[in-house]
Amino acid sequence: MELTSKQRAQLRGLANTMDTILHIGKDGIGENLVKQADDALEARELIKGKVLENNIEYDARLAAQELAKATRSEVVQVIGTKFVLYRESHSKPKEKRIQLVKSVGKRKA
Repeated sequence: MELTSKQRAQLRGLANTMDTILHIGKDGIGENLVKQADDALEARELIKGKVLENNIEYDARLAAQELAKATRSEVVQVIGTKFVLYRESHSKPKEKRIQLVKSVGKRKA
């Protein structure tokens, strides 16, 4: 699912107050980190991560893209060393999920 700019803006706003729960250190992105991210996405839908300074292999954009690919999620935002990922949860009841703004088709003049 591709996010629209309005949906990205909505998710960025929600991520502002979130704590960073995922840290990518010198070990990089391994099976454990992908599993941790996957579990966090299923539970929370929106997670914030950080690439620590001792990691020479990844910058935040590359780490976010690789984790998004591994967890089937969307990169919402990358700023400095932090990034935000989103994936709709399938285990939560519909009313407890993040309700994204609907994308509206183009208007005719």
